[in-house]
Amino acid sequence: MTEPTPRLSPGDPAPDFTLPTDTGAPLHLADLRGRKVILYAYPAAMTPGCTKQACDFRDSLASLQAAGYEVIGISPDKPAKLAKFRDRDAITFPLVGDEDKQVLTAYGAYGEKQMYGRTVTGVIRSTFVIDADGRIEQALYNVKATGHVAKLRRDLGLD
Repeated sequence: MTEPTPRLSPGDPAPDFTLPTDTGAPLHLADLRGRKVILYAYPAAMTPGCTKQACDFRDSLASLQAAGYEVIGISPDKPAKLAKFRDRDAITFPLVGDEDKQVLTAYGAYGEKQMYGRTVTGVIRSTFVIDADGRIEQALYNVKATGHVAKLRRDLGLD
């Protein structure tokens, strides 16, 4: 059994990162200071649950942006796979690839999890709300792919 990945809590500084996006251009979290960010971690592009979740964020994007939130999806996928995912499902927010999983680990979103009754190591589906000062406002772990965006919207007072 490996050590559990440390989890983030409200008030913690959000670990900074620079990662390649679905366009191949780098995204620097520090460049988004002054804006609120929803960073969500998902296991793999083009899988059914991750597609559902990405489409829910896509469909809520206008209202999230109107409330001052930027949305970023993070997975261990290569930029080329992220580009395919973006094009196939008309994803309209940045998808970043963390192939070495260092950023996912820093956020506590990579490690041991239960899947079909077995303990496996992988991406822990998580969502982080980061305030304009770069601090964690909410750290939500083991979220469901379906219905999560609606719950998040309620929690943020948008619905």
